[in-house]
Amino acid sequence: MFSQGQWMFAVFFVIAFVIIMIISYRKDIQLHKKHYKGSLLILAGFLLFIAILFVIKTYLR
Repeated sequence: MFSQGQWMFAVFFVIAFVIIMIISYRKDIQLHKKHYKGSLLILAGFLLFIAILFVIKTYLR
């Protein structure tokens, strides 16, 4: 399916991508704290909404 070179490229790409994302996040952490206050509440609300939809789906089945 994939050659050994393609697998190696994929592994190195993922490693490099994760490292760059970590560096970028640490560089912008102060901006995130300032501009994205309350974003965890939005995430919690979204996950709760998905859970409620799942419960309704299984209950009405």
